Amino acid sequence: MSRFVERKVSGLTVKIERGSCIASANCINAAPDVFEFDDDRIYAFKDLKDAIENEKIIEACSVCPVNALYVFEENGKQIIP
Repeated sequence: MSRFVERKVSGLTVKIERGSCIASANCINAAPDVFEFDDDRIYAFKDLKDAIENEKIIEACSVCPVNALYVFEENGKQIIP
């Protein structure tokens, strides 16, 4: 599996750096409708059925204690971390 897993979510690009994830569950607690653990206890994206507020995604990614989550705006500007 790739070092990064990437998905477009509500106009933002979110990347998970799998090798840095320590499974703190902070992002899952902040956005349980976006993130879940995979079989390796590393964060993964859920299958999204509805639009998610950008603020919720940004908050969930900003609470990662090891900066394993990255968020980019549509224009490519990195906003997290």
